Amino acid sequence: MALKFLGIWPNTPDDGSPTIWLDDTTGDLIIQSWTADEETVRQAREVGSVPGHSTDVPDHESVIRLPANMLQFIPRVDREANRGNSGT
Repeated sequence: MALKFLGIWPNTPDDGSPTIWLDDTTGDLIIQSWTADEETVRQAREVGSVPGHSTDVPDHESVIRLPANMLQFIPRVDREANRGNSGT
């Protein structure tokens, strides 16, 4: 695995800022960002995802809040060739 730096929160202080890297072996995004507050997690559980899927967050996962201005650093890929489990 080799990570490629993609971007950091604009006008960032010295530490603790949202950052995005790309794993150039797998294409995965590695994201450091703010942990979502309990209200956000509660709302995500209410909305859910796909029918029949648990709304609990497993211990090995986290809910993060990615600021909208960080979307500029996320690489765009061909959506048809790389469709994930969107539930649709």
